[in-house]
Amino acid sequence: MSAEITLFVNPTAGRGRGARVAQPAASALRAAGFCVRTVSGADAGDALAQLRTAVREGTGAVLAVGGDGMVSLALQALAGTLVPLGVIAVGTGNDFARAMGLPVRDPEQAGRLAGEALKEGRIREIDLGRVDRAGGTGSGTWCGTVLCSGFDSRVNDRGNRMRLPAGRFTYDLAMIAELAAFRPFPYRITLDDGPVIETEATLVAVGNGSSYGGGMRICADAVPDDGLFDITVVGDCTRATLLRVFPRVYRGTHLSHPKVTVHRARKVTLEAAGSTAYADGEPMGPLPVTAECVPAALRLLMP
Repeated sequence: MSAEITLFVNPTAGRGRGARVAQPAASALRAAGFCVRTVSGADAGDALAQLRTAVREGTGAVLAVGGDGMVSLALQALAGTLVPLGVIAVGTGNDFARAMGLPVRDPEQAGRLAGEALKEGRIREIDLGRVDRAGGTGSGTWCGTVLCSGFDSRVNDRGNRMRLPAGRFTYDLAMIAELAAFRPFPYRITLDDGPVIETEATLVAVGNGSSYGGGMRICADAVPDDGLFDITVVGDCTRATLLRVFPRVYRGTHLSHPKVTVHRARKVTLEAAGSTAYADGEPMGPLPVTAECVPAALRLLMP
């Protein structure tokens, strides 16, 4: 095992904030006897290129410092390798960390536990989703939590254009605004190369993890190492029904609503005109997309 740990820091965090947030974790790791190297970059592409170099050179582990976006970027370098991932969850949503039972907004504890996990070999192999758009290269984008489309992706589109407020309230306000133009989408859903399911749906979420959007448990029963996605289909709700169901998403109790159906599959293809896809909160572009669950694609440091 290499004694070097790479801290993967958000290159877009303003005025060096990413490096400052990482300091308590770095101090805890150095106190445990590790050599700590920081990788950032001029932008996301540069940071990913530098991280891939660190992985090729044999770093002992990578700790992603930030939110789900940083974890998602780290996955693109670590999936399919032997280098384990740790998470210093200091972002807005932190859905990946929550789903895996990792500390949230406590960088010192997260760094200390990651160091202990590396020394003691506490590593969990988890699945990842590999998402590819129609006409893509086949290499795909790795996804650790949820691939979403439909109404919630429209809300994401709007939320990304909003400057204030930050966090969960951005999603709530964007949702209210999108309700004015709300309509179900005609979907074509294919599970494991089976027959096409044609249905009207408000949204379809493909979960390797249980939540997105800062704790919305859209795929509440998803297990990240069972080799299967949980696919949550919210049917053709009215505005009033959607408003009644929405608060239940934070508890995961929406799954019992008659308009909600859950499927499990290793592969899913989603087609719907006018809908975009987001994976781990990052835009993927318009449907159609195909997602495949790849077993044991990531080695994760566990408390």
